[in-house]
Amino acid sequence: MKGEETIVIDDTTLRDGEQTAGVVFTLEEKKRIAIMLDEMGVGEIECGIPAMGAQEIESVRALMALDLKARLITWNRALVQDIQASLDAGVRAVDISLSVSDIHIEHKLRKSRDWVKEQLKRALGFAKSHDLYVCVGGEDSSRADLDFLVELMTIARQMGADRFRFCDTLGVLDPFTTYAKVAYLRERTPLDLEVHTHNDLGMATANAVAGVRAGARFVNTTVNGLGERAGNAALEEVVMALKHACGRDPGIDTRRFVELSRFVAGASCRPVPEWKAIVGESVFSHESGLHADGVLKNPTNYEGFDPAEVGLSRRLVLGKHSGSHGLSHRLRQIGVELGRLEALDLLERVRSFSQRNKRPLTDHELLVMCRGYLAQGQF
Repeated sequence: MKGEETIVIDDTTLRDGEQTAGVVFTLEEKKRIAIMLDEMGVGEIECGIPAMGAQEIESVRALMALDLKARLITWNRALVQDIQASLDAGVRAVDISLSVSDIHIEHKLRKSRDWVKEQLKRALGFAKSHDLYVCVGGEDSSRADLDFLVELMTIARQMGADRFRFCDTLGVLDPFTTYAKVAYLRERTPLDLEVHTHNDLGMATANAVAGVRAGARFVNTTVNGLGERAGNAALEEVVMALKHACGRDPGIDTRRFVELSRFVAGASCRPVPEWKAIVGESVFSHESGLHADGVLKNPTNYEGFDPAEVGLSRRLVLGKHSGSHGLSHRLRQIGVELGRLEALDLLERVRSFSQRNKRPLTDHELLVMCRGYLAQGQF
């Protein structure tokens, strides 16, 4: 892995994210998502599929008119007519996708490897004749013959392609295999590599990070992990994993992750679970006595990074597993001072309430409980 190379996030929320079954973004929603991604420092935004027709072309044109710092790139089949549609939309960068695995070549295209090579040459030649930035997308790369991928990448580089997208289209890889395959390609061709991973086995983020560690410089993401079937690698997860697990900061303003996540959740009508990694409402909530006590003494005891780094805040939850330190801390926050013995007595009632109701107490319920006991002279 070349640590000195800058990692480029190519976010495809507006393309693969919108391909999530049942998801549709309005033009205004697309604009806001694109602006937020751009303001956060995302280097490239895959913004649509112009070959879908006039409405999509107009949508891409509207995004181009925003004059963002990020490069806007469109997705295309490796067909001249698709690329022409992207030219009509005014973009200067295209991904041209072609099937590269023998499974797809035989059972989807019903063609041959030689036919795929000719398809690449025709599409890439047309794109470069119009001075476009070109990413060659290898659909189903994860199941393709690696030496055939090297052959395609060599052709692509000779014809002026700017990078190759290694796609785990079905999400069937593990991080170790991803690393090995990307490293194999990296060692055999100097063409820039991108990793595009899916989450069918729950490893999209891990595979994306593995691909970067193996030498890929570009990585595809979507906000909240939207995407076909089980989704893609989540932007917020990939960035924070690279930053904290790998020591490679992609230069994204992570403080806006929660803001972006909630907007995309609303626009996509796909609510984010409160336990969702990085941006879930409860990922910095602590209930167990041991953890709450440790966090109160020093947050780094049980938090890998400051919640403010992603736009969240810490919460101590009072429930079945709470301890006296967490309870006393919460009481002080709502203006109640109790001695240790009093707090221990109240703690049993808190735990009993939580057990009966199968949930934690709200601040209002805690206050009512305290006032009731105080009025009865319990303390």
